[in-house]
Amino acid sequence: MTTVSRGLWVRYGGDPITREQVEFAAQHYAVALVQPGEREAARQLKELNPNIIVLAYKCLSSARRYEESAPYTSGVSYSEAEAQGWFARRLNGDKIEWNGYWGHYQMRVWDASYRSRWTQNVVEEIADSPFDGVLADNDIYGDYYGLNFPLEGAESIEVVHRGLDALISEAGEALNARGKILVPNIAESRRDEGKWERHSAYGGGFEEVFLGWGPNEFLDANSSVAQIKQMMPSPQANLRNFMQGEQAQGEGRLTLLRASTDGDLQHPNFLMALAAFWIFGGGQWSAVTAGAHDAHNDTPWVEELAWDLGQPTGPIEGALGIYGRSFEKGWAAVNLTDQVSPALNFPGSGHANGTISIPPHQGMLVQAQDDGGLIIARRFDLQ
Repeated sequence: MTTVSRGLWVRYGGDPITREQVEFAAQHYAVALVQPGEREAARQLKELNPNIIVLAYKCLSSARRYEESAPYTSGVSYSEAEAQGWFARRLNGDKIEWNGYWGHYQMRVWDASYRSRWTQNVVEEIADSPFDGVLADNDIYGDYYGLNFPLEGAESIEVVHRGLDALISEAGEALNARGKILVPNIAESRRDEGKWERHSAYGGGFEEVFLGWGPNEFLDANSSVAQIKQMMPSPQANLRNFMQGEQAQGEGRLTLLRASTDGDLQHPNFLMALAAFWIFGGGQWSAVTAGAHDAHNDTPWVEELAWDLGQPTGPIEGALGIYGRSFEKGWAAVNLTDQVSPALNFPGSGHANGTISIPPHQGMLVQAQDDGGLIIARRFDLQ
């Protein structure tokens, strides 16, 4: 029996996927992101759960020296990049290995021939596969890997931005033409108005640092709202329209979210992300998860991922980083600030006349039961 789930399985670590993980994932997740070499796992997932969406990992921006045979995690192999001259280079001619990622070398994403071959290779590999499409990683915004501009042919990171814009458009159109989707891992869309809308146009988008960078490193409330707004259908909408019930990302597009934790499934960031997922997505976003940095080999799961709160029964309520929303089958609230929230009202709480205060950077869910009772999910003590 497959669980109705809002769970996202980010499983593109280096360890092989086991049969036990396949069976668990098919029962528990809505979307799976796996390595391109896991074609058999993808086939098994689709066989066990025809509704699960399975995407193959591909890097937009690098080639990997340690990969000796196909399928590659990049769109071109290291040897092909070498032969064609597609490595980005410093002004002294040196290749650029990414800081913190041994064997990852930056590509000339601004080179039209690189983009064309990336697209050709990926489409040929994915078109007749069991994968539903591609998770395109490293749709970067900042200089995360020590590129240190200027480079040969790229005076600034804006040249990289333009190259990625073109690559996503070209690859997205080509994959869509073969019935597959492209879902970029879209970095820092809050800092580039409209980036989410542009880059998610071919199947959806993935926000890997939802609401913060680490277990204790959070976006401030304004930046969190700016990040969330980019996932709405009109990034230019002001917060008033946003809170009056504008629906989330357009029909047919995936909206995938991952929050950062220390790896503990009971870390409060998991429930904070899930509460925000319901409040701001209104039940329309696709899947969410949380985990430690670069921890992509496990099957993180909390029972609340299977909760169905139904459709919203009203707009988002609240202001200044503290928000709540009522649903047909429950209620959700989140505190995106670094201060304890004022007392919030929610129906039938049985606590302090139906009010509760939420600690900084935490969320809670309330699920209504058929017998009139409530189940409350929280990661903090009631005061």
